[in-house]
Amino acid sequence: MKAHKYWSIGALITMIGTFYTGYKGLKSSHKYFALSSLLCMIMSIYTGHKMISGSKKAKKKAEANDLSEF
Repeated sequence: MKAHKYWSIGALITMIGTFYTGYKGLKSSHKYFALSSLLCMIMSIYTGHKMISGSKKAKKKAEANDLSEF
């Protein structure tokens, strides 16, 4: 959960930097901010997916325990 929060905050900050450098016309800085923003967004989506989907081993173990109770 912490990793997702930090990647999301990083994406927000780099997006703001991308808009600012685009507005000012700083092409090389704009390119680096845009790539950084893309990386942060990809990592944010990945860590959010891991947070939602959880561990498959834990799910299988829980299902096995549920079936063994009956």
